[in-house]
Amino acid sequence: MSNIENKVVVITGASSGLGEATARLLAKKGAKVVIGARRTEN
Repeated sequence: MSNIENKVVVITGASSGLGEATARLLAKKGAKVVIGARRTEN
């Protein structure tokens, strides 16, 4: 994966599954992550 640090990434479906895993991974690598999800409890 190329340098993602300080890039802004928008992810929909981030309350579970692939969306959640992708959001967590990119945040860990230094991206600024904006998430959207239908389920607010997660």
